[in-house]
Amino acid sequence: MPVFLALLAAAGAVVFWILRARNAAQAAGELADMAGDVLSAARRFGFRRRHDEHPVDSLQEPDVAIAGLGMAFMELGGLPSREQQAALLVSLQHHLGHDFDRAQEAQLLGRWLVTECGGPQPGFTRLAKRLVKLGGGAASFDPCMAVLRDVAAESTTGQITPQQKDALEELARAFRLR
Repeated sequence: MPVFLALLAAAGAVVFWILRARNAAQAAGELADMAGDVLSAARRFGFRRRHDEHPVDSLQEPDVAIAGLGMAFMELGGLPSREQQAALLVSLQHHLGHDFDRAQEAQLLGRWLVTECGGPQPGFTRLAKRLVKLGGGAASFDPCMAVLRDVAAESTTGQITPQQKDALEELARAFRLR
């Protein structure tokens, strides 16, 4: 009987490690797919990263900066829900005039840029400054504010957080409204 229990425990351990290795391989495959999605989205927007500067500083498309600002603003309010991400996607389609695929690619590339900045707060600051340099004026400020308004309206509490309020003040300073 003890030999049978030992064999059963050994078989259980083998199954456990096989399943764990399979899950790790699946996670690595998903990461590789995501990296491929970011690269293809970057190509479609004409994004070319220069190795001597930050990726946000290489950005030439204001719509991607607006999408990144929307992602950062959403994350400043806490963990984003599916509804918030869907609202951002719809807002990008409506206010920037993109179809679903292009809006999704802008959102994906914007998320990557926020990650490259080290989080939502530094990402929001850097993307706001870049948006101003790309032609900041009513042409980019109005759609940006419309997207941020839609994201804020979809928040779980119905109110903006203090971090989001600070981000809006930062955006106003970047556009020299204050």
